[in-house]
Amino acid sequence: MITAQVLRFLVDSESEKLKEADLVAQHLQAAATKFEINTQRRAAHFLAQLAHESGFRPVEENLSYSADGLCKVWPKRFTPQFAIECARKPERIAEVVYQGRLGNTEPGDGFKYRGRGFIQITGRDNYTKYSALIGHDILNNPELALRHEVSALIAAAFWSENRCNQLADEGDLSMVKAITLKVNGGLNGIVERGQYFVKAQEALA
Repeated sequence: MITAQVLRFLVDSESEKLKEADLVAQHLQAAATKFEINTQRRAAHFLAQLAHESGFRPVEENLSYSADGLCKVWPKRFTPQFAIECARKPERIAEVVYQGRLGNTEPGDGFKYRGRGFIQITGRDNYTKYSALIGHDILNNPELALRHEVSALIAAAFWSENRCNQLADEGDLSMVKAITLKVNGGLNGIVERGQYFVKAQEALA
């Protein structure tokens, strides 16, 4: 169901081509099978969200924000002066933003367990949880989350854990909002996610 042709149809452009599309499709299909993303509608919703989140490329949160960026993204954590002190210092930013949250208790956890994957997971608690769910020790080897196979498994496991299959079963375009809330925690990129869903349905048909 999930093929290189489908992925390229969704994200290829004149300026940027999806590298290793065959490999990515192989791993996404294996992960989808494992976590029962096994109907056209489920797969269309799944691929639409991944297309927006990462373009089917395992990504890593770099946290190299400018002072203005810090104030916009985390206005409650950074005053203008504090943002200037932290700007372009990813490890310092991670400490401010993530330390003491999401299970991050050890020095450096915030940066060590920053967001990674097709759908990014963040924090020691999530790395612990998904290590058990997918059978890869990303807790002690966080960089594994950037491998295509592991990133695909994390995305599909996240999908399953957040009951996105059940949401997908309830409708087509009408369910993009509810699924986006599960994946994103908000409605960032909701229009584009809907557009990707329509394209995914077309490609999978």
